[in-house]
Amino acid sequence: MTQAPILVITTGGTIDKQYFDALSEYQIVESVIGKLLATARVAHPFRVVELLRKDSLELTDEDRALIAATVAGAPESHVVITHGTDTMTDTAAVLAPIAGKTVVMCGAMQPARFAESDAAFNLGMAFGCCQSAAPGIWITMSGTVFDALKVCKDREAGKFVAR
Repeated sequence: MTQAPILVITTGGTIDKQYFDALSEYQIVESVIGKLLATARVAHPFRVVELLRKDSLELTDEDRALIAATVAGAPESHVVITHGTDTMTDTAAVLAPIAGKTVVMCGAMQPARFAESDAAFNLGMAFGCCQSAAPGIWITMSGTVFDALKVCKDREAGKFVAR
């Protein structure tokens, strides 16, 4: 059985933030997603495209169009997108019209570089979901697979919830 390769698109967000103590701020730096996948010894074929390095609150309509064009134009039918959590559902809505692809979005509430981050777990769930879910747009966060068009971020609880 041939395994359909997964395209991993990184767009920034908390998952790729790093804390710079001297500056007392977080900045999005080179993506750590490839390293997370290597550390997890992911054997499933994948390709990583570092598309953007932005906080999701800074994403523009043009950025979302670029993400959609990248997904639509890719030869892979299975796609994982790492994305900031604040506007993940906005981007999901732009991706929804793309037919015939299984797209799974994930992010993190704490940077992947932090020991107690949810990043590796969310990314692992995204890989599993991408291989088993029907075509459509999905979000894997907080230990749950959500229909990306029927979920919202609960800021107070610090997790995603179905709506």
